[in-house]
Amino acid sequence: MSEKSLEKIQQEIQEELLRELEQGVSFSDEQMQDEIEIRVLKRGQMEYLTIEEKMELVKKIFNSVRRLDVLQELLEDPDITEIMINGPDHIFIEKGGRLLDSGKKFPSQAKLEDVIQQIVSKVNRVVNEASPIVDVRLLDGSRVNVVLPPVALDGPVMTIRRFPENPFDMDKLLELGSITEEAAVFLRTLVEARYNIFISGGTGSGKTTFLNALSNYIPSTERIVTIEDSAELQIQNIANLVRLETRNANLEGKNEITVRDLVRSALRQRPDRIIIGEIRDAAVIELLSAMNTGHDGSISTGHANSPVDMLRRLETLVLTGMDIPLQAVRSQIASAIEIVVQLGRLRDKSRKVLEIDEVCGIEDGEIVLRPLYKFQETKGSSKEHVKGHLVATDHRLANRDKLIMAGKETADEQ
Repeated sequence: MSEKSLEKIQQEIQEELLRELEQGVSFSDEQMQDEIEIRVLKRGQMEYLTIEEKMELVKKIFNSVRRLDVLQELLEDPDITEIMINGPDHIFIEKGGRLLDSGKKFPSQAKLEDVIQQIVSKVNRVVNEASPIVDVRLLDGSRVNVVLPPVALDGPVMTIRRFPENPFDMDKLLELGSITEEAAVFLRTLVEARYNIFISGGTGSGKTTFLNALSNYIPSTERIVTIEDSAELQIQNIANLVRLETRNANLEGKNEITVRDLVRSALRQRPDRIIIGEIRDAAVIELLSAMNTGHDGSISTGHANSPVDMLRRLETLVLTGMDIPLQAVRSQIASAIEIVVQLGRLRDKSRKVLEIDEVCGIEDGEIVLRPLYKFQETKGSSKEHVKGHLVATDHRLANRDKLIMAGKETADEQ
């Protein structure tokens, strides 16, 4: 049987079922499955299909009527980390760190729009022509961004970022070669000694994954408050954990709750540390204030291509929310952030820790960064496979006071 004939049968059965549902006929999922099987078997030419082909057709119809159509199969694949829908005819996925064409498409733009409405309505959100952009978090933790026409010129755009049920820990990152054991032990010591750490990297470099792994080093007896635009962190080992998430304004433009609002609130909740999923705006002012006023050991992430760029970006973000001299801004940053960890995605799509820098105060009006570890490629690297590892530099950690206070080092060892 031709693919076109199968598509026609699928469309006919779907329309039959949808008409019945609109008329008030009720099916449980199990009854719906049975009903689809019966209708498929009654169709002519079914004898030319194998059992596997028949069951695949049943599954497609069920997913279209009761699930998320062609997306359902992609969402059920645990190896897919991102799904990118560029209109009904173009669905791309990220699998194994590589972008691929899924080969799937929606039967129509109307069906894609139905699926989008199904997704956002489950979490009580609205997206339409009047409000064409929305960010939502699904019940399984996946993050969804939707952009509708007329903003999206070639049809509805939806991006689904998925997260593993069992988040990566540092052992897994070591196994993948993302970091060396020496550097991992060093970072563990810094986390336990309550150094303020900022994780920097480009899009898709693994900042959230690395933050999750790093958070496993936080002592389980501490009280932690996490703040995110869209909840992605999966902190496992902390019982006394408070998770906060921002809220967008309603249709009237009211009741928005920002990262800045949540940081202010968190400071009144007696946290030992504050973890902010990502800094994108003037909320950095509150973060720096928290780091400078007794909440040592706080961690956050941000978008930048190098530690220097990250600090420059933080300066800019502070100045968008506060009119103070640049020198005062740099002084605040240099006294608050002690370590910058730079992540990157290399040409072979592998994610690595590229640099670990110490912030060493101000010299000649500039923030001083000293690299403690840097990634070095080794011989045998190719376009398809990058070989290399983090190498310790000649610089030694200069600010060792917290190590001494935490009992990680005696004054005589300095």
